Amino acid sequence: MTEENKEIEQEVQNDLENIVVEEQQVEECLDKIRPYIQHDGGDVELLGIDEQNIAYVSFRGACAGCMMAAEDFSGGIKLLLLDEVPGLRDVVLV
Repeated sequence: MTEENKEIEQEVQNDLENIVVEEQQVEECLDKIRPYIQHDGGDVELLGIDEQNIAYVSFRGACAGCMMAAEDFSGGIKLLLLDEVPGLRDVVLV
């Protein structure tokens, strides 16, 4: 990697660190998939976002005890949020 590429990469990293993820952004994204989850008797709740832009979510209702919940989370909800919410670093299922 050239020195110029390293500088550009560092600038991009600094920009990402300065992004503050708003709960409203995450909620709007969750609202896109919430009807499908609710159709099966469950729901997903945003518990909060910490200072490192990590979102914490929890399943409610039928999803809370479902054996497929972990797969639905990692293969769907987490990927969607990370893809659509700029600056979000991770999503943790609590």
